[in-house]
Amino acid sequence: MDRIAFEQQARSWRKKALGASLSNGAGRDEAEDIAQDVMLRLWQMHDELERYDSVEALAALMAKHLLRNRQRRRKTETLDETIVVSLSTSPHEQLEMKEDDEWLSRKLQQLPTTQRSLLYMRQVERRSHEEIARLLGIEITSVSTLLSRARRTLLEEIKRRNEI
Repeated sequence: MDRIAFEQQARSWRKKALGASLSNGAGRDEAEDIAQDVMLRLWQMHDELERYDSVEALAALMAKHLLRNRQRRRKTETLDETIVVSLSTSPHEQLEMKEDDEWLSRKLQQLPTTQRSLLYMRQVERRSHEEIARLLGIEITSVSTLLSRARRTLLEEIKRRNEI
């Protein structure tokens, strides 16, 4: 395809690429960028375009794929839990929460090593009783008993703290 023929068709291809980008979730500016990229790629392959039944369909498909690639490359933004907490709580509440966290960390460290490890594997790592028993080489009933003791110890500590 020569330059003149390409220019005559370029507007309809660009519209198709723009529409495909917008319909797949791109914002206006991003869709414009993608349409521009599609046009560049189409021009780079202008000698091969005659072998396609529908260059408009090709432009739409290219736009869709370019948008997906951009979305994949974008870093996902995670909402930091501390930001959420700080927006929804007062400074006094934040201080109390920090003190509670520190107190609980101290109490967890005071637990016997086995109980602390079991609690960590169960509550943080979300391991099953069977998996914990297999990893530590103990019976499943022992896992249940030790977890129960650790939880009971912590509950008693919490009750004592709340009495003060």
